[in-house]
Amino acid sequence: MTVFSVLPGVRSITLVATTALLAYPGLCQTAPNNLQPSTSSPAPQQESRRLFGIIPNNKSSPTLHPYKPLTVSEKFAIGAKDSFDYGSVVLALAAAGVGQAQNSNPSFGQGTEGYARYFGTSYADVVISNMFTTSIYPSLLRQDPRYFRRATGSTWSRLGYAMSRIFVTQSDRGHSQFNYSEILGNATAAGIANAYYPDNRKVGDNFSRFGIQVGLDMAGNIIKEFGPDLSRKRNHQPKAGTAAKH
Repeated sequence: MTVFSVLPGVRSITLVATTALLAYPGLCQTAPNNLQPSTSSPAPQQESRRLFGIIPNNKSSPTLHPYKPLTVSEKFAIGAKDSFDYGSVVLALAAAGVGQAQNSNPSFGQGTEGYARYFGTSYADVVISNMFTTSIYPSLLRQDPRYFRRATGSTWSRLGYAMSRIFVTQSDRGHSQFNYSEILGNATAAGIANAYYPDNRKVGDNFSRFGIQVGLDMAGNIIKEFGPDLSRKRNHQPKAGTAAKH
Protein backbone atom coordinates (compact mmCIF):
# COMPACT_ATOMS: atom_id res chain seq x y z
CA MET A 1 0.00 0.00 0.00
CA THR A 2 1.26 3.51 -0.79
CA VAL A 3 0.29 6.94 0.45
CA PHE A 4 -1.63 7.57 -2.78
CA SER A 5 -3.96 4.65 -2.08
CA VAL A 6 -5.26 6.28 1.11
CA LEU A 7 -6.11 9.68 -0.38
CA PRO A 8 -9.66 8.69 -1.46
CA GLY A 9 -10.36 7.69 2.13
CA VAL A 10 -9.08 11.01 3.39
CA ARG A 11 -11.33 12.86 0.94
CA SER A 12 -14.28 10.77 2.13
CA ILE A 13 -13.58 11.66 5.76
CA THR A 14 -13.48 15.35 4.88
CA LEU A 15 -16.77 15.12 2.96
CA VAL A 16 -18.53 13.25 5.76
CA ALA A 17 -17.26 15.70 8.38
CA THR A 18 -18.40 18.75 6.42
CA THR A 19 -21.80 17.19 5.73
CA ALA A 20 -22.25 16.45 9.42
CA LEU A 21 -21.49 20.04 10.32
CA LEU A 22 -24.10 21.26 7.85
CA ALA A 23 -26.75 18.85 9.11
CA TYR A 24 -26.00 18.99 12.84
CA PRO A 25 -24.53 22.36 13.78
CA GLY A 26 -25.69 21.87 17.34
CA LEU A 27 -22.92 19.33 17.82
CA CYS A 28 -20.39 22.18 17.89
CA GLN A 29 -20.32 23.09 21.56
CA THR A 30 -18.78 26.38 22.59
CA ALA A 31 -16.44 26.76 25.54
CA PRO A 32 -13.97 29.45 26.59
CA ASN A 33 -10.43 29.38 25.26
CA ASN A 34 -8.30 30.25 28.26
CA LEU A 35 -5.17 30.50 26.15
CA GLN A 36 -6.40 33.60 24.33
CA PRO A 37 -5.33 37.00 25.71
CA SER A 38 -8.04 39.42 26.72
CA THR A 39 -8.38 42.72 24.88
CA SER A 40 -10.62 45.74 25.07
CA SER A 41 -12.02 45.02 21.59
CA PRO A 42 -15.04 42.75 21.09
CA ALA A 43 -14.17 39.15 21.87
CA PRO A 44 -13.73 36.91 18.82
CA GLN A 45 -16.07 34.00 18.22
CA GLN A 46 -15.15 31.41 20.80
CA GLU A 47 -14.03 28.10 19.38
CA SER A 48 -15.72 24.78 19.92
CA ARG A 49 -13.77 22.54 22.26
CA ARG A 50 -15.27 19.55 20.45
CA LEU A 51 -16.06 18.69 16.85
CA PHE A 52 -19.23 16.67 16.27
CA GLY A 53 -19.66 16.55 20.04
CA ILE A 54 -16.91 13.92 20.31
CA ILE A 55 -13.59 14.86 18.72
CA PRO A 56 -11.41 16.95 21.07
CA ASN A 57 -10.45 20.31 19.59
CA ASN A 58 -8.05 22.12 21.88
CA LYS A 59 -5.66 23.39 19.20
CA SER A 60 -8.01 25.82 17.44
CA SER A 61 -7.83 29.57 18.06
CA PRO A 62 -10.34 32.12 16.68
CA THR A 63 -7.70 34.67 15.70
CA LEU A 64 -3.97 35.26 15.34
CA HIS A 65 -4.05 38.86 16.57
CA PRO A 66 -2.92 39.84 19.09
CA TYR A 67 -0.47 36.96 19.13
CA LYS A 68 0.65 35.43 22.42
CA PRO A 69 2.96 32.38 22.28
CA LEU A 70 2.31 29.29 24.35
CA THR A 71 4.64 28.17 27.10
CA VAL A 72 6.11 24.67 27.02
CA SER A 73 3.73 23.59 29.77
CA GLU A 74 0.75 24.89 27.78
CA LYS A 75 1.86 22.95 24.69
CA PHE A 76 2.08 19.76 26.72
CA ALA A 77 -1.26 20.50 28.36
CA ILE A 78 -2.95 20.81 24.96
CA GLY A 79 -1.33 17.59 23.75
CA ALA A 80 -2.47 15.76 26.88
CA LYS A 81 -6.02 17.11 26.60
CA ASP A 82 -6.31 15.96 22.99
CA SER A 83 -4.71 12.58 23.71
CA PHE A 84 -6.37 11.52 26.96
CA ASP A 85 -9.87 12.63 26.12
CA TYR A 86 -12.83 10.27 25.84
CA GLY A 87 -13.29 11.46 22.26
CA SER A 88 -9.87 10.11 21.32
CA VAL A 89 -10.80 6.78 22.90
CA VAL A 90 -14.02 6.68 20.87
CA LEU A 91 -12.11 7.36 17.66
CA ALA A 92 -9.60 4.62 18.51
CA LEU A 93 -12.44 2.19 19.20
CA ALA A 94 -13.94 2.97 15.79
CA ALA A 95 -10.59 2.65 14.03
CA ALA A 96 -10.02 -0.68 15.77
CA GLY A 97 -13.34 -1.97 14.48
CA VAL A 98 -12.48 -0.94 10.92
CA GLY A 99 -9.02 -2.46 11.17
CA GLN A 100 -10.33 -5.76 12.47
CA ALA A 101 -13.08 -5.89 9.85
CA GLN A 102 -10.48 -5.39 7.13
CA ASN A 103 -8.07 -7.80 8.82
CA SER A 104 -5.35 -5.21 8.26
CA ASN A 105 -3.05 -6.94 10.78
CA PRO A 106 -3.64 -10.70 10.53
CA SER A 107 -1.28 -11.46 13.41
CA PHE A 108 -3.64 -9.61 15.78
CA GLY A 109 -6.29 -12.23 15.22
CA GLN A 110 -10.04 -11.87 15.58
CA GLY A 111 -12.46 -12.00 18.48
CA THR A 112 -12.20 -9.99 21.69
CA GLU A 113 -8.46 -10.47 22.09
CA GLY A 114 -7.80 -9.39 18.52
CA TYR A 115 -10.02 -6.34 18.90
CA ALA A 116 -8.18 -5.36 22.07
CA ARG A 117 -4.89 -5.39 20.15
CA TYR A 118 -6.39 -3.31 17.34
CA PHE A 119 -7.71 -0.83 19.87
CA GLY A 120 -4.41 -0.61 21.74
CA THR A 121 -2.43 0.12 18.59
CA SER A 122 -5.03 2.58 17.25
CA TYR A 123 -5.02 4.51 20.50
CA ALA A 124 -1.22 4.48 20.54
CA ASP A 125 -1.30 6.07 17.08
CA VAL A 126 -3.51 8.88 18.41
CA VAL A 127 -1.46 9.59 21.53
CA ILE A 128 1.98 9.38 19.90
CA SER A 129 0.98 11.57 16.96
CA ASN A 130 -0.68 14.15 19.21
CA MET A 131 2.23 14.41 21.60
CA PHE A 132 4.90 14.71 18.91
CA THR A 133 3.02 17.21 16.72
CA THR A 134 1.49 19.26 19.53
CA SER A 135 3.92 19.09 22.44
CA ILE A 136 7.36 17.61 21.85
CA TYR A 137 8.45 19.06 18.50
CA PRO A 138 6.71 22.43 19.00
CA SER A 139 8.57 22.79 22.32
CA LEU A 140 11.94 21.78 20.86
CA LEU A 141 11.54 23.84 17.69
CA ARG A 142 9.72 26.75 19.33
CA GLN A 143 6.69 26.50 17.08
CA ASP A 144 3.01 27.05 17.82
CA PRO A 145 0.83 23.93 17.38
CA ARG A 146 -2.45 25.84 17.25
CA TYR A 147 -4.62 26.39 14.19
CA PHE A 148 -5.46 30.09 13.85
CA ARG A 149 -8.66 30.64 11.88
CA ARG A 150 -8.63 33.10 9.02
CA ALA A 151 -12.42 33.55 9.21
CA THR A 152 -12.54 36.14 6.37
CA GLY A 153 -12.21 36.10 2.57
CA SER A 154 -13.65 33.87 -0.12
CA THR A 155 -14.41 30.22 0.46
CA TRP A 156 -11.58 29.13 -1.82
CA SER A 157 -9.02 31.40 -0.18
CA ARG A 158 -9.98 30.12 3.25
CA LEU A 159 -9.90 26.52 2.04
CA GLY A 160 -6.42 27.06 0.63
CA TYR A 161 -5.35 28.68 3.88
CA ALA A 162 -6.67 25.80 6.00
CA MET A 163 -4.89 23.22 3.86
CA SER A 164 -1.65 25.22 3.82
CA ARG A 165 -1.43 25.30 7.63
CA ILE A 166 -0.21 21.69 7.47
CA PHE A 167 2.98 23.08 5.95
CA VAL A 168 3.08 26.59 7.46
CA THR A 169 2.84 27.47 11.13
CA GLN A 170 3.62 30.25 13.57
CA SER A 171 6.91 30.42 15.42
CA ASP A 172 6.92 31.43 19.06
CA ARG A 173 8.43 34.74 17.94
CA GLY A 174 5.39 35.50 15.81
CA HIS A 175 6.76 34.70 12.35
CA SER A 176 5.41 32.24 9.78
CA GLN A 177 7.69 29.30 9.00
CA PHE A 178 7.63 25.75 7.67
CA ASN A 179 5.63 23.45 9.93
CA TYR A 180 8.44 21.10 10.90
CA SER A 181 6.46 19.99 13.96
CA GLU A 182 3.59 18.60 11.88
CA ILE A 183 5.74 16.81 9.32
CA LEU A 184 8.44 15.51 11.67
CA GLY A 185 5.88 14.62 14.33
CA ASN A 186 3.78 12.45 12.05
CA ALA A 187 6.87 10.93 10.42
CA THR A 188 8.21 10.02 13.86
CA ALA A 189 4.88 8.53 14.90
CA ALA A 190 4.75 6.45 11.71
CA GLY A 191 8.25 5.14 12.40
CA ILE A 192 7.50 4.27 16.02
CA ALA A 193 4.41 2.36 14.88
CA ASN A 194 6.71 -0.24 13.30
CA ALA A 195 7.28 -1.53 16.83
CA TYR A 196 3.64 -2.59 17.26
CA TYR A 197 2.50 -3.28 13.66
CA PRO A 198 4.39 -6.48 12.83
CA ASP A 199 2.45 -7.01 9.60
CA ASN A 200 3.02 -3.51 8.22
CA ARG A 201 6.67 -2.55 8.42
CA LYS A 202 7.47 -1.94 4.78
CA VAL A 203 8.44 1.50 3.47
CA GLY A 204 5.07 1.78 1.73
CA ASP A 205 3.28 1.04 5.01
CA ASN A 206 5.15 3.85 6.72
CA PHE A 207 4.25 6.29 3.96
CA SER A 208 0.63 5.18 4.21
CA ARG A 209 0.46 5.82 7.96
CA PHE A 210 2.16 9.18 7.49
CA GLY A 211 -0.15 10.15 4.62
CA ILE A 212 -3.29 9.14 6.51
CA GLN A 213 -2.39 11.19 9.56
CA VAL A 214 -1.38 14.28 7.57
CA GLY A 215 -4.58 13.97 5.53
CA LEU A 216 -6.70 13.71 8.67
CA ASP A 217 -4.96 16.73 10.19
CA MET A 218 -5.66 18.68 6.99
CA ALA A 219 -9.31 17.66 7.08
CA GLY A 220 -9.40 18.76 10.72
CA ASN A 221 -8.08 22.20 9.76
CA ILE A 222 -10.82 22.61 7.16
CA ILE A 223 -13.48 21.73 9.71
CA LYS A 224 -11.96 24.12 12.25
CA GLU A 225 -11.99 26.92 9.67
CA PHE A 226 -15.57 26.55 8.45
CA GLY A 227 -17.32 24.72 11.31
CA PRO A 228 -18.05 27.77 13.49
CA ASP A 229 -19.49 29.69 10.51
CA LEU A 230 -21.72 26.81 9.47
CA SER A 231 -22.94 26.35 13.02
CA ARG A 232 -23.66 30.07 13.45
CA LYS A 233 -25.58 30.32 10.18
CA ARG A 234 -27.68 27.26 10.94
CA ASN A 235 -28.50 28.70 14.36
CA HIS A 236 -29.08 32.22 12.96
CA GLN A 237 -26.40 33.73 15.18
CA PRO A 238 -24.55 36.96 14.26
CA LYS A 239 -20.80 37.12 13.84
CA ALA A 240 -18.76 37.93 16.94
CA GLY A 241 -18.68 41.64 17.63
CA THR A 242 -21.78 42.41 15.55
CA ALA A 243 -25.34 43.01 16.67
CA ALA A 244 -28.11 40.71 15.64
CA LYS A 245 -30.54 42.14 13.08
CA HIS A 246 -34.14 42.53 14.15
